[in-house]
Amino acid sequence: MSAAPTSTELEATIDIDASPAQVWALVSDLPRQAEFSDQVVRTFVPGGVRLGATMVNVNRQGWKFWPTTAKVVRFDPQREIAFRVRENRTVWSYRLVPSGSGTTLVHRRETPDGISGLSLNLTKYVLGGVPGFTRALQEGMQQTLTRIKRTAEA
Repeated sequence: MSAAPTSTELEATIDIDASPAQVWALVSDLPRQAEFSDQVVRTFVPGGVRLGATMVNVNRQGWKFWPTTAKVVRFDPQREIAFRVRENRTVWSYRLVPSGSGTTLVHRRETPDGISGLSLNLTKYVLGGVPGFTRALQEGMQQTLTRIKRTAEA
């Protein structure tokens, strides 16, 4: 199921022929996100990934690069990991649901407190506009899941 590209809440889902433990090993290793997401250049998690851990991300769109900071706000091994990006207030998550012999992986962007005005303005004036950037995020989420699936099933 996918949200409309102009929605602030985004979701992508994929079925993976691998156990939740195998999928968890990939999605909970946040420094590996650059392998799966074209927008992520690098992720640093000093002290390791755990509930409350803070992280620094370097993101990109074409030639444009920007840093973000985030905090792990949900950490339920083999079930869910989520982190909240400080600069824009969004919450990004992976939820794992056992399904037969495999796992359904759900990737979400939640906006429980909306998106910060600063982020909206930067998206509007620097990143090509909110609708286009949101569409690119939605497509990128599905591509990220496809890459995780490929790695998990290898």
